[in-house]
Amino acid sequence: MTDLMIPRAGSTTREPLAPTPQTMRHALAAFPTGIAVVAAEVDGHAVGMLANSFSSVSLDPPLVSIAFARTSTTWPVLQRAPRWGISVLGDDDESLIAPLSRPAATRFEGIDTRVGDDGSVLLAGAMATFTVARHAEIDAGDHVLTLLRVLDLHRDPQQAPLVFHGSALRRLAA
Repeated sequence: MTDLMIPRAGSTTREPLAPTPQTMRHALAAFPTGIAVVAAEVDGHAVGMLANSFSSVSLDPPLVSIAFARTSTTWPVLQRAPRWGISVLGDDDESLIAPLSRPAATRFEGIDTRVGDDGSVLLAGAMATFTVARHAEIDAGDHVLTLLRVLDLHRDPQQAPLVFHGSALRRLAA
């Protein structure tokens, strides 16, 4: 593996930087990600959060992953639910980012969701949805990498993704 090279302001050369939280965040902002919402019903209320760490892991068995910050107050509550819903946001869902970034107690107010018999919570009209169960957890520094077994899924091929890149929301150009 080679050193990460980031040009310094005003520099024409690329100098390696030490991996600090700031330089990691800056360098990883170059990698576009989708935006998902992971949610479940706990004690009769929808609990969940935005995640851009959602990733495919395995097709057989069907596994995906999400990394949860250890500082998250939502993560410990989600752990109490046996099944979760993951909703991938499409480019028409940008208006959901602000409400889904609110404090946990009001996060899902005014958001159209459907709750499965298993307690998974999915956003109505999401570009793709997955119902998942926890498969394994891996200690990953300041995060917990959670492997999730996919129990069912759906995709709307007519929608385009909402993308997080360069620390900003973006749409793919046709």
